Amino acid sequence: MEFAQMVKEIRSKLNMSQEQLARELQVSFATVNRWENGKNSPNRMAKKALYDFCKTKGLDEELIKHLLDY
Repeated sequence: MEFAQMVKEIRSKLNMSQEQLARELQVSFATVNRWENGKNSPNRMAKKALYDFCKTKGLDEELIKHLLDY
């Protein structure tokens, strides 16, 4: 699964908007939008923040285990 697809899947599972996810990760809406559209990929810190956020929300490990690989 590509990173963009993974972010969309995570948001879907959490029933969150791009705006809500951006707020939780302390990034801009445009940043999350670019991730989902494959125009940008997050830096190492942002990937870790997304991974940690997913863990605290109890998302399936199968879904998030490759987040840090991208």
